Amino acid sequence: MKPLNSEQFWQFACKLYSKDGMQAKLLGYQDQQGKNVNLCLLLYYLDSLELAVTPSQLSELESCIAAFDQQALQPLRATRAYLKTIQTEISDYPTIRKELLSAELKLEKQQQAILVNRVNNFELIPCVKPNNIALYSKANI
Repeated sequence: MKPLNSEQFWQFACKLYSKDGMQAKLLGYQDQQGKNVNLCLLLYYLDSLELAVTPSQLSELESCIAAFDQQALQPLRATRAYLKTIQTEISDYPTIRKELLSAELKLEKQQQAILVNRVNNFELIPCVKPNNIALYSKANI
């Protein structure tokens, strides 16, 4: 298997995320099931490449980003959400929000690179119609 490229994955993820209904679907996985959006996007990417992950590989992908998610992304999201609730009390809120969103996107891209680096160590299974997201949505974290 040819190694995956982080930048190509980022472009795929941005395009997929912007499709009608996809943002709501992915945020639903995150908010209702506690799933990681970047991992969901990677699984859709692998589907598009006709590659399937095994349950143990999926578990390894979850583990490799857990600390980054908990220590970097989730606190930033929580800060952004909190500031939104008190935005009228914050001078220059629009600028602060924009800068936080920019930082969050940079961290999202970094998390995607972590996933790609890990998946490049796997021997993935060629599959005509993989459904990696179904495997993930059924998995318990």
